[in-house]
Amino acid sequence: MENVKMSVNGSKLTIEVDLAYRGPLSSTGKTVRVASTEGNVPLDGHPEIKVGLNIFTPPAPAAKK
Repeated sequence: MENVKMSVNGSKLTIEVDLAYRGPLSSTGKTVRVASTEGNVPLDGHPEIKVGLNIFTPPAPAAKK
């Protein structure tokens, strides 16, 4: 996982993501990844439940020279 922390407390799932983080540019160059589970992953203690999360943003505009 990239920039994702998940925890289960009773029947509640908490997902923590640092929204200031900027990861790699997508292969198309259209988005920058902020956070990803990198596919569907089972929850600790609940293997029958899967989570798939992708958070992305447009890339920052190029600096003018």
